[in-house]
Amino acid sequence: MSDFFGQGGYAGYVLPAYAISAFALALLVVWTLGAYRKAKARLKNIGAP
Repeated sequence: MSDFFGQGGYAGYVLPAYAISAFALALLVVWTLGAYRKAKARLKNIGAP
């Protein structure tokens, strides 16, 4: 397990890149769900089924 976290000396670059990627993906999921809810509400307001 320590080999994974060591990353051959590149852990200072690899682990933050993983964290930034995970944060970006989570942000995209939140953004997409918000847009879905907004579109669903707009459709409901115009009388679509």
